[in-house]
Amino acid sequence: MEKERSIDRLARYVMFTAGAVIICAICWFFRDVIIYMLAAGIVALIGKPLMNFFNSLKIKGKGLPSWLYAILTIIIIIGVFLSIVTLLVPIIMGIAKDISMANIESAAKSVVMALADLNAFLMRTFPSLGSDFRIETAVLKGLKDFADISAFSSFFSSAASFIANFGIGLFAVMFISFFFLKDGNLFPDIIAAVVPDKHEQNAREAYGDIEHLLSRYFIGLIIEMAGVAVIDFIGLMFIARLGFNASIGIAVICGVMNIIPYVGPLLGGVIGSVLALTMRYFCMGGAGLDVNFWIFIIILIAIFWAAQIIDNYIFQPIVYSSSIKANALEIFIVLLMAGHIGGIVGMLVAIPCYTVFRVIAGRFFGNVKFIRKLIGDNNRQ
Repeated sequence: MEKERSIDRLARYVMFTAGAVIICAICWFFRDVIIYMLAAGIVALIGKPLMNFFNSLKIKGKGLPSWLYAILTIIIIIGVFLSIVTLLVPIIMGIAKDISMANIESAAKSVVMALADLNAFLMRTFPSLGSDFRIETAVLKGLKDFADISAFSSFFSSAASFIANFGIGLFAVMFISFFFLKDGNLFPDIIAAVVPDKHEQNAREAYGDIEHLLSRYFIGLIIEMAGVAVIDFIGLMFIARLGFNASIGIAVICGVMNIIPYVGPLLGGVIGSVLALTMRYFCMGGAGLDVNFWIFIIILIAIFWAAQIIDNYIFQPIVYSSSIKANALEIFIVLLMAGHIGGIVGMLVAIPCYTVFRVIAGRFFGNVKFIRKLIGDNNRQ
């Protein structure tokens, strides 16, 4: 009898494993659909405060249908997105055009004296570079290759299918988002349908907590990106005097790079500094503060450093710590582990995934000492 029970147990494990493999295979086969649903979920989380605002509007105690509020919310989100794209694409293309038209030989003369010592140091340290190596020429050639207009034209002409797929994906995301926004109970009902009855209430409450925290996180992330971009723009525009187009283009690039935790701001600062130096010394017109080369570099470093300090001590504590109720060390360790496993993509999804883990752990395993110590009593909903 004991042997039979062991066989039954083994059979049950095999069935569970087979079921998990089948589910994973189905998810992989329909991965595009799952990505659309996840993206729609993010859009719905971002639009949730708008929906709550619309639902609070009452005329003689009555409001408009929820489907109309959902359409208005999606229109606003799309309108903001398209407005930003319409504003930024011509500016970034203009920067690329200026870089592609830069005269390497004549422009390099303006900074050759300032870079002579740096070039000498690099040639001594790396003899394989050759005696004619010039860092300014190498950097600008790389930028010109990247920003070459013909390359951009070729890229865009060959990306027609990508644009078509993107359009289909965008429509699918917005269509699914409409139903997520229209029926706030749609996702909780789906979850309740697949969990045992005794855990249904906990599952619904966990979903409510996750929705609330992730909504705050994604909105906070957008505010953080915009805040960093505004600070960089003010510094580049009014201190470095790079002009409106160059300043806002570089600032937006730095703001977008800031999505990547910890590493992104450094990459944004490096890219922004290189672009600013190129616009100042190599492009026609030479917009920028008329100071010594090294002083201009110090000004750029100070601008990006100030933005980073404000981000670290004001924006990130609000976004990471307050929105998902986790301390800074905890988040840092999670990001390190996620970066080791999945690189930049892992770091991008680490915080939302960890938020889901914390809420589920607190709701279903709050009696486990390790979980209780990890999330803290004040974080248990």
